[in-house]
Amino acid sequence: MNKESDADTLVHYVGIGASAGGLEAIEEFFTHMPEKSNLAFIVIQHLSPDYKSLMVELLSKKTKIPVLRSVDGMQVKPNHIYMIPPKKNLSIFHGRLVLKEKDNTRGVNLPIDIFLRSLAEDKAERAIAVILSGTGSDGTRGVRAIKEHGGMVMVQDETTSKFNGMPRAAISTGVADFILPPQKMPDQLMAYVGHPYVIGRSGNEKLLTDESGLTRIFADLKEKTKVDFTYYKPSTIIRRIQRRMTVNQVDQLSDYVEHLQKYPVEIMTLYKELLIGVTSFFRNKEAMEYLMENSLTDLIDQAKNRELRFWVTACSTGEEAYTIAILAKETMETLGVSRDIKIFATDLDRDAIVHAGNGIYPESIAADLTPRMLGKYFYRKEDNYQIARHIREMVVFAQHNLVKDPPFTKIDMISCRNLLIYLQPVLQQKVMEMFNFSLNPGGILFLGNSETIGDMDHCFETIHQKHKIYRCTGKNSPLKQPIEAVPEHKKIFQRPTPFSFRDTFRRFSRLENNNMMNRYMSVLENSFLPLSIIVNQQLDILHIFGDATDFFKVPSGRMEFTINKMAIKELAIPLATGIQRVFKSNNELIYSNVKISTPDATRKISLRIIPMPRKKDHEDLVAVFFENSKDPAKTAETHTQVHDIDEDVQQRIQDLEQELQFSNENLQATIEELETSNEELQATNEELLASNEELQSTNEELQSTNEELFTVNSEYQKKIMELTEMNNDVENLLTGSGIEILILDENLEIRKCSPGLSTLFNILEKDIGRPISHLSHNIVDFDIINAIESVQRTKKLSSISKLLQDGSQYLIRILPYNIGPDAYSGTILTFVNQSELQQSRAALKHHKKLIPELIESLPSEIFIFKKDADNQLILDRHVALTDIDDGNEEPLTPGLKLYQIWPDYKPLNLQSQLIKAMDSHPIDLIRIPGQEERSAAHALLTMPLAGNRLAVIRRTVAELSV
Repeated sequence: MNKESDADTLVHYVGIGASAGGLEAIEEFFTHMPEKSNLAFIVIQHLSPDYKSLMVELLSKKTKIPVLRSVDGMQVKPNHIYMIPPKKNLSIFHGRLVLKEKDNTRGVNLPIDIFLRSLAEDKAERAIAVILSGTGSDGTRGVRAIKEHGGMVMVQDETTSKFNGMPRAAISTGVADFILPPQKMPDQLMAYVGHPYVIGRSGNEKLLTDESGLTRIFADLKEKTKVDFTYYKPSTIIRRIQRRMTVNQVDQLSDYVEHLQKYPVEIMTLYKELLIGVTSFFRNKEAMEYLMENSLTDLIDQAKNRELRFWVTACSTGEEAYTIAILAKETMETLGVSRDIKIFATDLDRDAIVHAGNGIYPESIAADLTPRMLGKYFYRKEDNYQIARHIREMVVFAQHNLVKDPPFTKIDMISCRNLLIYLQPVLQQKVMEMFNFSLNPGGILFLGNSETIGDMDHCFETIHQKHKIYRCTGKNSPLKQPIEAVPEHKKIFQRPTPFSFRDTFRRFSRLENNNMMNRYMSVLENSFLPLSIIVNQQLDILHIFGDATDFFKVPSGRMEFTINKMAIKELAIPLATGIQRVFKSNNELIYSNVKISTPDATRKISLRIIPMPRKKDHEDLVAVFFENSKDPAKTAETHTQVHDIDEDVQQRIQDLEQELQFSNENLQATIEELETSNEELQATNEELLASNEELQSTNEELQSTNEELFTVNSEYQKKIMELTEMNNDVENLLTGSGIEILILDENLEIRKCSPGLSTLFNILEKDIGRPISHLSHNIVDFDIINAIESVQRTKKLSSISKLLQDGSQYLIRILPYNIGPDAYSGTILTFVNQSELQQSRAALKHHKKLIPELIESLPSEIFIFKKDADNQLILDRHVALTDIDDGNEEPLTPGLKLYQIWPDYKPLNLQSQLIKAMDSHPIDLIRIPGQEERSAAHALLTMPLAGNRLAVIRRTVAELSV
């Protein structure tokens, strides 16, 4: 019952990633998190394998939520925090934690990515990723996976983080839903999980029925981005719209439409949400290896000298395009050949294309690449990796709408992975028809694991069913509908487009003009124009006008269109030399009396070579006209120089032989130098490559160790602060308690003492660590060593009272230093000053003696005196209670001096005695004998009062005996 209850109440799983400097952020996060949130928290840190983690103990002091150290197979429960242990990687499967040992053979370890990816796959939209302070880029791939599976991503504001490497890398992916300081995250998190769409109180059906709202959103998206999402998968569209409504705390679709109108930036945010492109290097490695070992090998081997053209659609940030380029390079190295390969990588997202073009990626890509690949095709740039230049030059990135824009042609391989699954069948069919149109016969189509060719099985044959690799059969399958067209019954969200006669007329005019010119040129070629050809500087034939059967033949072997290869033997030399001269001089040239052999007879023709008008940004061309030889007289009238072909041929041969000899000599010398240089460079390159791999591996290990040590250091810093506070408390307790304390270890060496102990022992601060036997003390008749040894033997407390040499009395208590049950390590001595206590006891004894006399001599007459500035006692008040035998029956007048009242007491120096009693004793008794025979004696009881006053009680007593 409890397990079912936990499963029902556990709303979301929150994976928290932190590294260096993350301790403070984690504590701040959980300090503000409610104790009962129905969330489960799994904290992943970079911990050192050599030190015990104190995170459980430290975090338990900051929150009431139970904090547990993760154990393999532990069921995740709500309202609990689970901490990753050292030397382990943590993942989750069916709500249970799975612990695995770190794989040190992989180089850099990324525990946050590992857990977040497993969390995304296991919990999908119930997964939440929180990235806090840390160095490096661990968590970058993990947040992409969370977002791909419909989860939520929250990242610490890098301005508040102690180390901003991880937050910055996560923010750069563009998938963060919230960027906040740690103390504000809990409130936003609770608001998110409490939204109706998140807790399941509202379903997709409600949004699907609101056609007007969806139409408005699609129209706004198309107006802003020029992309129509009408025929994307409804489940995908609705889920992404719901996510944005949840993030913006909007419950109704109509309210979200209004929100889009108020905040136009939200339209672009929704657009980015719909285009979430999750990719990585060598994604699905088995498929990539099969592609390289089979399909790419065949394509590259058969290409010979022609250019290979690949097309990577929906390339996102370019990882897959560069992966294909790396696979092609590896294949060429394996085959020992060199081919010209051009890879076209396209995507709808312009920002993704810019990112891909830069070729800069976080260091977390090291988890997807072997150290050899990383060192060979990437180089470090600050905290990131940048693709090598020779790989970057193979790829052309461009923004392209696969459904709307014209496709690329003459493509040898197309990679379209995990795009078709987001499209409705009508768009899937269009895309597949375009792929068939783009691919050369025998071209390769590489799809995602969840995608198929649909109804296009007559155009593609399967190479590998599991890896979704197909070969184009070359069968034409004309597009059933224009790219922009959609069936009428599907037009539920599309706005009607008004008919434009002007646009239609322009398209018609262009087509008609082209057709008309083609028909006209056909008439000229067949009826009026002589045989002519157009040739470029590379001697390639670009166009032939007329019948060239007698002058050109198709040679056997590999197809070449150069004029000296296709021309008959008699024309090869004059055509090659004449065309080259015209290109150099840019003047018209005529060769006459060129003899050629035909099946019927021998003919003489003239070759007229004319340079064509030059045009900026276009290659230079010449036109060659083949004419029957004319009368020499008529030829002279043209004012054009006529050359003798035989003489020209001989001269040309001599020139070519000289050039060839010179070129051969230079070439041989160059080859020898290049071979030497190549060997040296090859050796140097191998050494550098090996060194680079070693340094790369060392750097990754140092980085990981640094993060782990920083985490350990943070924990110890916390402990040191607590120990410092405790030490300060002990010091203040020792100083302020009034009790002197001496702590000795088991060897009777001083460990700690209170500052006031110097009154008993001749001890200094530097004596810490010295044996107590080296110090002298001021205690009378006390053998401290024997007393301590006695306590160590008996393990019992000992108390003794001793006097110091100055007469002070101290209570000495000696007890064992307890470190555990029945375990002791040293001795503690306490010294309590009892001098004041003894004085208090003496005063109490004295007062007890005076009390009976005080009771017996209740006041008969009271005098209140005060002391003036001259140290004289002046009467302040007088009260006569009973008769006294001195003649004073009435109260005396205040202001009288002492001896004015009692002149007879002056010889007794009474004033000095009273002043002394005022300063030293709270209660005192002064007896005054009679001055004459048989005269009465008096007793004066004195009591000091506030305000520098003294009360004197005077009573007649019996005659004192001497």
